[in-house]
Amino acid sequence: VQLQASGGGLVQAGESMRLSCTASSAVYIMGWFRRAPGKEREFVSVVTWPGSTTMYAESIKGRFTISKDKDENTAHLQMNNLKPEDTAVYYCAATRQISTIWYSPREYDSWGQGTLVTVSS
Repeated sequence: VQLQASGGGLVQAGESMRLSCTASSAVYIMGWFRRAPGKEREFVSVVTWPGSTTMYAESIKGRFTISKDKDENTAHLQMNNLKPEDTAVYYCAATRQISTIWYSPREYDSWGQGTLVTVSS
């Protein structure tokens, strides 16, 4: 499965941004991880097919919302009230395998190219 990510850029703190990711074929779960400068890659949010189960990291809960276009194999991450600590490279990830360890990057076999999100204070 190939992933095409879009979005990213520079915003000021408190502003919003949307990331999108489209898979070349159907997947079971899709979402985002991020890596901030000098830090490890961390889980952000995912959504499942079928159904629409969503999972969020505690650090972004209430500010970020993940959604999907079921028929287009596309997920969107709406990021509101962005903070400087959200600055990172965001990676879209997906897998066709059924997994319950959705927070682990090892569960994902398809990755997008990474998009930089910079939030200025």
